[in-house]
Amino acid sequence: MQDAGEGEVRVARLFGVPVLLTPSWWIGALVITVAYLPVVRAVLPEVDDLTGLAVAGGITVLLAASVLAHEIGHCVMALRLGLPVRRVRLFLLGGVSELARPPARPRDEALVAAAGPAVSVLLAALAGATALVLPAGTAGWLLAVQLAAINAVVAAFNLLPGLPLDGGRVLRAAVWSATGRRGLASRGAAAGGLLVGAGLVVWGLSTLGSGAPGAWLQFGVAAVTAWYVFAGALAELSRQRQQLSSVSLAGLVRPVLQLPAESAVADALHAAAGRAVLLVRADGVAAGLLDQETATELAGQAPLAPAGGAAQPVAQDTVLEDAELRGDPTAALERMLASPDWQFLVVDGAGRPAGVLLRADLYAALAERRRR
Repeated sequence: MQDAGEGEVRVARLFGVPVLLTPSWWIGALVITVAYLPVVRAVLPEVDDLTGLAVAGGITVLLAASVLAHEIGHCVMALRLGLPVRRVRLFLLGGVSELARPPARPRDEALVAAAGPAVSVLLAALAGATALVLPAGTAGWLLAVQLAAINAVVAAFNLLPGLPLDGGRVLRAAVWSATGRRGLASRGAAAGGLLVGAGLVVWGLSTLGSGAPGAWLQFGVAAVTAWYVFAGALAELSRQRQQLSSVSLAGLVRPVLQLPAESAVADALHAAAGRAVLLVRADGVAAGLLDQETATELAGQAPLAPAGGAAQPVAQDTVLEDAELRGDPTAALERMLASPDWQFLVVDGAGRPAGVLLRADLYAALAERRRR
């Protein structure tokens, strides 16, 4: 599968992750270089136009490198947590690291989100320390000062509490951890993104009204950045609405077969015939749902071993009520998406087993809806 889209250029592969430049990045690089020329001329009045252009271009390169380092911070943390990364895309306003699947735990979500700003803060500190030891008013000093400022701004901006920014992901992780509902947390963080976007618009208008030099440029940056934040927040809200309304969980429930936990694992697999299996001990207490993969491995080694040895315990958060699936399944869907477990026991009003829901069936249904 190709990782580059139309017009995108792959410039590197870091930690096995392709790094792409989108067409808008080139536009942004040109605009930033031109915008920095007056700054270079003001600080280094003795340099000629060609040298000034080279310094302004150097600042643009440092900005791109800083954004890339920020995104690589996300990638390294994600990979350490076992989350595959499809690619890193650099565009007009920054970059994005595209994970192959979302984090399954709030802690992982927060760690991946915070890793990027942490790299930016570290780079800002190192560049600031370098600027302190360089002679003021030199090209090297200007590059160090700008590198420190760029990374400080990148860190501060990304920590604003709203999706699609890193601060929004940290906020989502906190709400998710507190409530156990990832969907609710996503909607709250997306609402935060709308507030952040509105704040950027207000800041841009106030800057424009001040009549300060470069006000139009600052307004343009604020407006484009606000558009990016608004677009990301609205896309997340749309994605949540689609997920919560497009799938009938009740229609995905598989029939469940009850077998004694003491049954031979090979016999349990044969009797299942593709159905879910609830293993029950002799005292009538459920031992758990048969884990097909573990049971297959166990049967290959000891076909007469008790099937209970391949049971996935039924925890409270993996039990769904049939009534909630047929009514408003929002809470059940969020629990399934947030849980690391892959199968869920469905019970009727009296608490009797009524079927099993598999995470794989849910993902397949969501994927089918996206293809329509």
